[in-house]
Amino acid sequence: MRFFLADPQALQALTRHDWLGLIHPVLMILFVYPVVGATIRLGILAREKRLEINPIADTVPVEHAQHGAWVTAGVLLAVLISLSHSLWSVHPLSLLLSGSAVLFSFGRLLTSRMVWRRLLWAVASASGLLLLGLQPAVERFSDVPWNPLFWQSHFWMGLLLTSLLLSSTALQPMIGHSLRARRLHISSNLLVALLLAMQAISGTRNLLLN
Repeated sequence: MRFFLADPQALQALTRHDWLGLIHPVLMILFVYPVVGATIRLGILAREKRLEINPIADTVPVEHAQHGAWVTAGVLLAVLISLSHSLWSVHPLSLLLSGSAVLFSFGRLLTSRMVWRRLLWAVASASGLLLLGLQPAVERFSDVPWNPLFWQSHFWMGLLLTSLLLSSTALQPMIGHSLRARRLHISSNLLVALLLAMQAISGTRNLLLN
């Protein structure tokens, strides 16, 4: 029951920095997860249209791709907000420069037409997040992949999730024309769904630990 009993004095003691730390989970809960659900539904409808199971509107595959880009953008922004919570007080300039580079790279990814260029911009965006996340102020549990704590790290699993979403967005022009690309898209997004569930659990755990 103690989780439901808020101490008024503790609430008054919350700083702007504390409130900033809540923007990340709120953005994920109120925007990313609902859009993920809509994206999955549109993906199922797009498949039914391709297989001529359901004579739906031609705009559905386009809407599926757009929703996927919104999910990626939402996760990218949420990760940057989370990193800013850890880095703003110690490395503000690095945060601004790298964060701007991440957003710029993602913007170029969306506007590029050639897949190889889109992949390069996706790598650039993910690399910017990695550089920010490797700062000592960011909690990572472990940086050693064979350590079990590495796979319990909210940061590392979040980076993997973001990288998968970026790669899926980068490959979007190929998905409608290549069976191999569609299979890769489905496989990677099954992993994305698993990671989203894991991130919800580990993120809640971290709030309790703090």
